[in-house]
Amino acid sequence: MSEELRRFVGRWVLRILLLIWTFITLYPLFWNIMSSHKTNFEILMDRTALPTGFQWDNYVRAWDAANMSAYLGNSIFVVLLSLALLLLFVIPCAHALSRFKFFGHRVIEILFILCLFITTIYILIPLYVLMYNLNMLNNLFALSLVYAISGIPFSTFLLAGYMRTISNEYVEAARIDGAGNWKVLLWIIIPMAKPGIITVAMLNAMGFWNELFLAMVLLRDEALHTLPVGVANLFEVQQRATDFGALYAALLVVLVPTAIIYLIGQKYLIGAFNMGGVKG
Repeated sequence: MSEELRRFVGRWVLRILLLIWTFITLYPLFWNIMSSHKTNFEILMDRTALPTGFQWDNYVRAWDAANMSAYLGNSIFVVLLSLALLLLFVIPCAHALSRFKFFGHRVIEILFILCLFITTIYILIPLYVLMYNLNMLNNLFALSLVYAISGIPFSTFLLAGYMRTISNEYVEAARIDGAGNWKVLLWIIIPMAKPGIITVAMLNAMGFWNELFLAMVLLRDEALHTLPVGVANLFEVQQRATDFGALYAALLVVLVPTAIIYLIGQKYLIGAFNMGGVKG
């Protein structure tokens, strides 16, 4: 087989595999959208059939039953505050790790890498005890702080790798003009690291938006629940009431914001990874 033929076959094999993967990925979304417009009778009779019409009242019932207006406000507040705290911590830390060599530099990098393997599920019980002792349960600010801290290791690792791709010549030119460390960070590094910062914000925003277990454990007051907790409660209620159309509609409502975030920021996400955002 000639080299040109091998390349041709390889490209088509790759395309077919990508098409199969795309179908596997998008089919659950299509099925969810389709089911959100079905009546209960249609869902129970044939889950794979197309809906006979658009049942927009499923969305109305889901919005009312899950108290989504209140939960949506809580989720937006928590996500925005978490991102603000996260970036406040991560940007200076990533800058220091990417630009300065100091005693313990490598040890700190290794600790950040090790923390990537510690998920909040593993420390949920001691975290709950700690928050209880600090009287920080049922507190949206406390939940935002926990979210921000949980996102620091990965975000620092990612953003530091991106900042290393910024040429030192810009930093040296700023220092010649008399800029100190903080001015270099604010005037040079942050503007040039904008794609990396947006990537970090996007990835964490989607994670914070969809997070369920911490919000369910740390927020016991129903009025403070975030949207995923509200949908989880709706799942219990609607499953007993056999109102599956409203349940699928609620799941779609939760999914839409993350899809919008990705569509808006995908060019920054791709640019950050292409320019070395995942390098250690």
